Amino acid sequence: SSDLAPPRVVVAAGKRFGLDASRRLRRKDDFENLLRHGSRRSLNGYTFYVARRESGEARLGLLVSRRHAARAVVRNGIKRCIREAFRLTQGDLGALDVLVRPPYGAQPSAKMVAQLRALLARLKP
Repeated sequence: SSDLAPPRVVVAAGKRFGLDASRRLRRKDDFENLLRHGSRRSLNGYTFYVARRESGEARLGLLVSRRHAARAVVRNGIKRCIREAFRLTQGDLGALDVLVRPPYGAQPSAKMVAQLRALLARLKP
C-alpha cells in the first residue's frame, strides 16, 4: 500500500562495504601490540587504541567484557553496533588498526551506531 514508508537503507555508491576476516584484528599479538604501542584516545566514553600501518585496509578489534554487560545478548548487541559503524566508516580510515572499548553500561541501539560513526570519522588522519 502507498501509505507505508520506504525502508531506510544505506546504499553504497557502487561499493560493497564488507567486514571479512582481513578487516578484523584476530591475533593476540595484534591486540597486545595495539594496547602497548598504539595511541589511546578517549572520546565520549569510548576508548580507541589506534595505530597506523604502512599499507592495507582498516582493521577492527573489539574489547567488550562482562563488565560492559552481564548478559551475553547485550554484549553481542554492543559488538554488532561497533562492527556496523566501522563497516560504514572503514573506507575513510585508510591503513589504520582500531581497537574499540565501549563505555561500561552502553546499550546497543541505532543511536550508538550513529555516535560511533561520528567518533570513528574523527580518528582518520
